[in-house]
Amino acid sequence: MTEWQETTLGDVITLQRGHDLAKTEMQFGSIPVAGSNGVIGYHNKATTKALGITIGRSGNIGNPHLYKEDFWAHNTTLYVKDFKGNDEIFVYYLLKSIDFAGFNVGSAVPTLNRNHIHPMVIQKPSPEEQKAIASILSSLDDKIDLLHRQNTTLERMAETLFRQWFVEEAQEDWEEVPLDKLLTITSSKRVFYSEYVTSGVPFYRSKEIIELHNKGSTNSELFISEARFNEITDKFGAPQENDILLTSVGTLGIPYKVKKTDRFYFKDGNLTWFKDFTGMPAVIIYCWLKSNIGKELLDSITIGSTQAALTISGLKQIAFKIPPKEIIKMAEEKLTAIYSKIEGNQKQIQTLVKLRDNLLPKLMSGEVRVEF
Repeated sequence: MTEWQETTLGDVITLQRGHDLAKTEMQFGSIPVAGSNGVIGYHNKATTKALGITIGRSGNIGNPHLYKEDFWAHNTTLYVKDFKGNDEIFVYYLLKSIDFAGFNVGSAVPTLNRNHIHPMVIQKPSPEEQKAIASILSSLDDKIDLLHRQNTTLERMAETLFRQWFVEEAQEDWEEVPLDKLLTITSSKRVFYSEYVTSGVPFYRSKEIIELHNKGSTNSELFISEARFNEITDKFGAPQENDILLTSVGTLGIPYKVKKTDRFYFKDGNLTWFKDFTGMPAVIIYCWLKSNIGKELLDSITIGSTQAALTISGLKQIAFKIPPKEIIKMAEEKLTAIYSKIEGNQKQIQTLVKLRDNLLPKLMSGEVRVEF
């Protein structure tokens, strides 16, 4: 294996500030406009050929994005103007491995100056080893992306089936009942800020439930003690497998179906608790809440002018049509299979993300070497 070369970031790539383009100046087209957080719109002209990379210059600094199609590099970014013969995918992961926070020169708005980061000292492997490193990391990201796309397809399939069985094929003689006749809709026991501790049982707000919904994992910032958790749950219970928590203040209507391995408590008012599914299987209610049909109904009962909210009383009164038992049984079986596959994919994604994130700094520093 060849030795790595000590050099500077500016000797590996040349970064260039992006180009001004106001929202009002964007013309109809299919060219992505790359901002500091990713695509912020589309235009009919490109500034940069693929493969291309941007990092955040203003606002969200240093966050790299890889573009596999021509794009417009917005002035909130720095883009790679010249790769100087280095592998583009390797450069992308190199930039991902660098913490640019220490190079912030902005006061009110975080800002990155390319002239300050070009002199940064780095270690550079040979072109052959660059390609080998890029291949390993990109194969992990490709698998993660594939699993995300599979889950999107499965989510759409679940909604399509729900719409078919419960809307399109609904009969006039199906009984329509309030939602609270099918399950219990409640909230949690109040936990005060003074009760939070630095470690213990995770305490979730809407923020953490949204993370669980989107990624299948969360980094809890708040905890309550084991003793307090046991005291509350002995009296009032805790979320059990297949219970549903629904975000009910601010960002509304994001559901999370509790897993068997979950152990946490949650914020009252901020989240609504669906449990005791005596009249309709939990998986059907969960699919309904995730569907556009459910979202439209939730929108219709939303209150609040300064801050949107869903109330327990409003949720209880939502009408739900009850199909025959054979339809309910078929829907439960098929939807359970779909969501089990989604959950399995989420677990794979978490494992692959952890593997990639552990490998990234080791591969980029040369601590772990690869054959090429």
